[in-house]
Amino acid sequence: MTVLNTLTFTKYTVPNNADPVTKRRNKLLEKIDEQILLATDDTYTPTKRVRTTDADGNTRTIDKPKRVKRWWSTQTDGKVLLTVRYGARAIEFQKGKDAIEVESVEALPAMLRTVRQAVVEGELDELLAKYAQYGRAVKKR
Repeated sequence: MTVLNTLTFTKYTVPNNADPVTKRRNKLLEKIDEQILLATDDTYTPTKRVRTTDADGNTRTIDKPKRVKRWWSTQTDGKVLLTVRYGARAIEFQKGKDAIEVESVEALPAMLRTVRQAVVEGELDELLAKYAQYGRAVKKR
């Protein structure tokens, strides 16, 4: 019992990672990181884990390619328009403006990193809160 007497005991509490602001930031950061990989690596193919059953009835987990839409498009004049999406909707940064103009595809990863830094610093928290409420029905009792 002498070893146990040297220890300090306390009550365990579960860490609270359920902060909605942090969840929204992390969700957007994951998507931005995926877009950075799409822009920098031509061979990158995102995958998802899928459970499948073979003819014998055995269930196994495999990695299957998933479809990821690029957030940018190249215009006829060579400029690139980048939209930042939260869910299925493009974030409207200013009234009627939901795209960022980038000079070229080569400058795209740097712009995505700039947007990522803005998300980390919390500059998009108000916009994310607005877009997180989209599509949710208000329950009245």
